[in-house]
Amino acid sequence: MTVGGVTNLRLDHDGMEQVLKSDKVATEIGGIAESIGDSVTANVKEAEVVVDKYTTDRAAASVTIKDFRGLAWQARDGVLTRAAAHEGLEVTER
Repeated sequence: MTVGGVTNLRLDHDGMEQVLKSDKVATEIGGIAESIGDSVTANVKEAEVVVDKYTTDRAAASVTIKDFRGLAWQARDGVLTRAAAHEGLEVTER
């Protein structure tokens, strides 16, 4: 394979996995998720907002509005999307 003029480039999949599961990456992702959660909480004060940190094939986190009105707030106001954008993240549909 040739990439950017470099021939025989090999990806170190095991090394990439170690980095993506590292404490440093998990801490960074968790911090961003906490900031998103704080922003959402400020906008939906009457609802519980939960940040879950977990690991799959990489460090990950989710932000959930634990209220039946959460879907409406997201659909109408984009509370989760705007909070993520404020942190420099881009939210797209799958």
